[in-house]
Amino acid sequence: MRIGIFGGLEAGEHPGGLDVLTKHVADANDQGFASYWLPQVFGIDALTALAVVGHEVPGIELGTSVIPTYPRHPMMLASQALTVQSAIGQRLALGIGLSHQFVIEQMFGYSFDKPVRHMREYLTILRALLYDRAVQFKGEALSANGPVAISPEIRAPEVLVAALGTQMLNLTGRMADGTITWMTGPATLAEHTVPTLKSATAEAGRPEAFRVVAGFPVCVTDDPDGARERAATIFAVYGQLPSYRAMLDREGLAGPADIAMVGDEKAVQSAIEHVAESGATDFLAAEFGATDAEISRTRELLRNLL
Repeated sequence: MRIGIFGGLEAGEHPGGLDVLTKHVADANDQGFASYWLPQVFGIDALTALAVVGHEVPGIELGTSVIPTYPRHPMMLASQALTVQSAIGQRLALGIGLSHQFVIEQMFGYSFDKPVRHMREYLTILRALLYDRAVQFKGEALSANGPVAISPEIRAPEVLVAALGTQMLNLTGRMADGTITWMTGPATLAEHTVPTLKSATAEAGRPEAFRVVAGFPVCVTDDPDGARERAATIFAVYGQLPSYRAMLDREGLAGPADIAMVGDEKAVQSAIEHVAESGATDFLAAEFGATDAEISRTRELLRNLL
């Protein structure tokens, strides 16, 4: 199981912006981490940031976790993704997802009707453009007709879908290269996520070499109770969003504080090993230490597990 860093908030919250982010990614690369992932929330644009950072920092895989599909037509996203691929030496992992109903409807003003259909049509257009550089498709919700004039020497990035429920996992197994999860525990990964993807890829006659990129909050600390209280505050919204709430319920957890990996080195290492045993191919650490000691201990443990 590869280990990566799920970061990026420093680029939006710190006055140093992209310079700070570049240093964080460079540090992760120098320390031997396999990947570094940026969220697309309501701050900096993740793909633009990765193009800047990746042009400065070689080696490490750079991923989006994740780009919401509704605000970006797949023709535009294909162009953006292939441009980033060209800029960073073809190290992009393109994570995409539906986002959430209240975000799409109340903030962007789009309809969230039939999200599985939306993602199926979106992937149909996106993959045609990434692999063939042209598309002709008319769906019920999305249509596209035209080329993306980027050299065929720039290969398509892997497309990973933030799939949690059964229908989205089945679609991902048929049409994408893997999934990215959050607030999804090791038992759920082992009993639901991995076998559903495996079954879907087999039915579609596709190779089983799909990726399961599993993100977790992580903090090595001598104060696990305090860390869980902090996790309950920092990650509170994820316990209220229906898709994540369903994953927490499936795992039998009350909230985000319970899925956070906290404790001493032995406890956190054991938790990470359970994720490896679940069949996940990648572990993403969202580090949330509150002190310099917790930040250093968390990163040192992760480095020792590489």
